[in-house]
Amino acid sequence: FGNLFEALTQQPQQLLGELPLLSKEEQQQIIHDWNRTEASYPSDQCIHQLIEIQADRTPDAVAVIFGDQELTYRELNRKANQLAYKLQALGVGPDVLVGIAMERSLEMVVGLLAILKAGGAYVPLDPEYPQDRLTYMMEDSGIQLLLTQSNLQNQFSISNHVQTLVLDQGSELLRAYSEANLSNIAQPENLAYVIYTSGSTGKPKGVVISHAALSMHLTAIAAHYRFSEQEKVLQFASLSFDAASEQIWESLSHGASLYVDNYPRMSYVELSESIHRNSITFLNLPPAYLMGYANFLQSEGRCDESIRVCVVGGEAWGATLSSGLHVFPNARFFNAYGPTETVITPLSWEVVLDKAQQTIPIGRAIGERFAYLLDDNFNCQPVSVVGEICIAGKVLARGYHQRPALTAERFIPDPFDSSEQGGGRLYRTGDLARYRADGVIEYMGRIDHQVKIRGFRIELGEIETRLQEHEAIREAVVIDIEGPSGKQLVGYLVTDTNLSDELEQQAILRSSLRDYLREVLPDYMVPAHLLFLDKLPLTPNGKLDRKALPRTDASQLQQEYIAPQSELEQRIADIWADVLKVEKVGLTDNFFKLGGHSLLVVSVVSRLRMTLGLKVEPSILFQYPILRDFASRLDGQEDSEFEEKLRRLDLFSEELETFE
Repeated sequence: FGNLFEALTQQPQQLLGELPLLSKEEQQQIIHDWNRTEASYPSDQCIHQLIEIQADRTPDAVAVIFGDQELTYRELNRKANQLAYKLQALGVGPDVLVGIAMERSLEMVVGLLAILKAGGAYVPLDPEYPQDRLTYMMEDSGIQLLLTQSNLQNQFSISNHVQTLVLDQGSELLRAYSEANLSNIAQPENLAYVIYTSGSTGKPKGVVISHAALSMHLTAIAAHYRFSEQEKVLQFASLSFDAASEQIWESLSHGASLYVDNYPRMSYVELSESIHRNSITFLNLPPAYLMGYANFLQSEGRCDESIRVCVVGGEAWGATLSSGLHVFPNARFFNAYGPTETVITPLSWEVVLDKAQQTIPIGRAIGERFAYLLDDNFNCQPVSVVGEICIAGKVLARGYHQRPALTAERFIPDPFDSSEQGGGRLYRTGDLARYRADGVIEYMGRIDHQVKIRGFRIELGEIETRLQEHEAIREAVVIDIEGPSGKQLVGYLVTDTNLSDELEQQAILRSSLRDYLREVLPDYMVPAHLLFLDKLPLTPNGKLDRKALPRTDASQLQQEYIAPQSELEQRIADIWADVLKVEKVGLTDNFFKLGGHSLLVVSVVSRLRMTLGLKVEPSILFQYPILRDFASRLDGQEDSEFEEKLRRLDLFSEELETFE
């Protein structure tokens, strides 16, 4: 108040909201003292040059492992060189975008490195995305060349002007090209990759990242994690998620070994076996998956002692996560924060498990970036006051691909830039946070209607746009609710025909809408629940009143309960209920409508294997999400020990009751 009144006397005509609340000393502390991130970074080198240096230094060290296949740094570098010469012959050069749609494999890593060596930039295209979304991304990026695999080449609707190169069929063709390093034609300011994220206009937007920004980030984060050549890194994230860029290039630019097996599809049993067999030291996982895996280890009475660093990112660190992480006794834990536009991880915090903390901070800025918490007038907020997280500094995205207006809106001039060069930029994240008294930042939520679910950033407006494109839908609003097993999406719909009392018609339309959405959106963007309204609630000035939408929780959205009949159905229902954190599951309940998602599928598969001896592929639950159908599909597949295991489980339950 003293600062405010002093400012009033000096600037009596100034708007109240534009007057400073902070003294000069406080401003110095927040703007400068808490943002001392200057260091020496190799901003003059591109990523592939760092890997070439590593290949010269440790040519026989193992670079990439996939199953029982591996490549040394010498082999990886030579194969990437041959492919890079081929790509240059096809016209790839600086700032030329090349699509890559591949499943995890050695060829995937070779393809990524070759694109960079040729001077180009890669655009990851997840083969599991809907065809409509992939087609848009290819057209919007303007790629002329697509790298893929033989089993995927007929999966895409590719324009005639896009040439396809199938990497697992090109070994003979590439032998004609030299294995020597290419003359580098890419400069640090040239593009390294373009990743598409969810867009509020209904279309994904491409985020453009340069070599210089990525190189500086990798150097900073390696020092932060104390990364070494001895690391064995588990490559978990999809290429379409920017965490994959950190996992892949952090490992290869620092001489570590990268394991690229299909980990997201593995059960916890298989994941644990792989981590133990390969002595994995470095994990980077979303909180929900890490919690499920930690619970599995705890139930087995086991620990993963090889893990040295465990990075948690993609969504907020939940209050219950810390309590289960003692199964990694030798690990250091980091809470990582960052939108794609700020190059993966601009803020990070090392979490001490034994220290009582109600809220896990996202930390401080690292790597030539500065974090400010600002109000609507771009004034720094005082300690404990919530403001928008804005990231400034050298390590930012160039902007959005072919969207200058949106780039200018989100990347604005840095009002605190005091460097001699000037011209600094600041990115508005749309996230809310507050300073602790020591300058550490605590995440508080979103400023708009963008949400994160299972680590994926989702613009609710994109889903609403897609719903309104359906011929039966006049208006649509999507929100997120907190379900027993995490956040879920709920869509509120108004149709041209009143369906509020027609349950059968509602069910038919819901099914049609879900089928339609799965054709145009990734699985994680399809709402778990679709509710029909006569009209959307409005404020007195005619705007949508989101607060007046009929609120409900996930348990209220469960349909009428029909009890399981057979013992197998009951056992499966009990597992589903425990995993989904619901009271009970009936025969006609749908796993995904109750809040299930791909990470929880892994938990179910692991439980079925551990408790019932059933060896189930995760894909079966996607094919048969209704309990009755799922149980029927599994009926008769029990192994020879199934009855014995049920008997032992009953005995164990009796002993547990006696013990209690």
